[in-house]
Amino acid sequence: MQSATVFNIQKFSLNDGPGIRTVVFLKGCPLRCAWCSNPESQVRTPQLEWKVSACVGCGACLAAASGTGVREICGKRHVDVRNLSGDSVEARAAVAACPARALSIVGENKTVEEVLQVCLQDQPFYEDSGGGVTLSGGEALTWPEFCEELLVRLHGEGIDTCIETEAHVAPQVFQRIAGLLDHMLVDLKHVNANKLKDQTHGRADLMLDNLHWALVNHPDVLPRTPVIPGFNDSLEDARAMARWLFDAGGTRVQLLPFHNFGEGKYALIDMKYSLSGVKNLRPESLAAYRQVYLDEGIDAFF
Repeated sequence: MQSATVFNIQKFSLNDGPGIRTVVFLKGCPLRCAWCSNPESQVRTPQLEWKVSACVGCGACLAAASGTGVREICGKRHVDVRNLSGDSVEARAAVAACPARALSIVGENKTVEEVLQVCLQDQPFYEDSGGGVTLSGGEALTWPEFCEELLVRLHGEGIDTCIETEAHVAPQVFQRIAGLLDHMLVDLKHVNANKLKDQTHGRADLMLDNLHWALVNHPDVLPRTPVIPGFNDSLEDARAMARWLFDAGGTRVQLLPFHNFGEGKYALIDMKYSLSGVKNLRPESLAAYRQVYLDEGIDAFF
């Protein structure tokens, strides 16, 4: 039976596919988007987190995990979370020793059966609302065998399936898993290869080719564009993406205005947030941006 590192299973979601859904978040992502709202999802393995507001600076974690490095922030000495894997003996010892619960581990190895049993708990809600289960991340497709087994099991229970993906994965993997999905939510971050590489470390050809294939071959694909200040928020950016989408056979796109709600997560894993101070975008401020899509024959909505 396949297993994967799961960092959250979110119930009663209304924004990750049709109806009421359970969203399974898997750790691991090939991209490093500057605006990532789930930085704890980027590496595949469990991670140690430290919460400055809870820490009392007692040093108990240092005594429990000696020799793993010392970090001091706001006058509080603690283990260096950058040096400790969340699945290590030292990390578990540090967490157990912390009297203030300032340390925790994000991510846990779970089997398909364990995840399936959680999803089945809300099966009546799926049936009543036309909902189901959505795979997300990180990038769920970095765990193709796990996804395949779980999706087959879900369909065996009559449960609707969906994925949120960046499509930065080998085409054969993308197409194989697509055949097990009722719905696909696929990112269209940009069509400019240089901008994509600079801001995500990703390959434009891989993402765009997979999205193009999905638009032609899958019955329900929704492209989604995170609108990010300084990256793809100009009217020229919108026009380039709208024209690419139209030529690829797309008819609609969901616009996701930038938000910094995940900024606080960066401090937990001692990681710099490069968009600190950048203001959130709101739908009302993107009216002209949306109009570009509409003018190009693409139904853009928020």
